[in-house]
Formats: sequence, structure tokens, C-alpha cells
Amino acid sequence: MVKIRLMRMGMKGAPSYRVVVADARSPRDGRIIENIGWYNPLTDPLTIKIDADRAKHWLQVGAQPSDSVRSLMQRAGILERPARPARAAAK
Repeated sequence: MVKIRLMRMGMKGAPSYRVVVADARSPRDGRIIENIGWYNPLTDPLTIKIDADRAKHWLQVGAQPSDSVRSLMQRAGILERPARPARAAAK
């Protein structure tokens, strides 16, 4: 199975991440198929850059995003956020 996930980069204490497409069996920082973007959690505001066309292509061919990448794609506008159920009125 192919996964879209984060690959840690940067120095100790100052992480940055690449958004990569990789085989699910390969290690976190191991062999990748394609680099489709990057994410820096230390900037204010967060820096997220993901190639939307390539991400959509990989999703169409069956790649599964990790939970963190799914969240980043929703923030970047590549995936739609799930509809939140309406809150019940207080009694």
C-alpha cells in the first residue's frame, strides 16, 4: 500500500517535514516515491506547501494519507473538511 506521510528533516530541536509518497513498509525517513511538498511547524503562521495536482493524483490512484497529512491537506484546501454535526440545543 502507498501512503502520503511526513518525512522529518531539519536539525535536532528544529524539525521541518517533507510531505512524501512512500511505500507503507518503508521506514519514516527511508526510500520515497515522490516528494510532493513541505511543512514547517516552527514559523508563525505555519508554513504549508503541497503540490495540489500531485496530491490529488496520488489520492485518485489509492494512496492513503496519514492523519497528520490529512489535516495539513485540509488546511491547505486540497481536501474538504468533514461536515461537523449540528450541536444539540441546551435544555
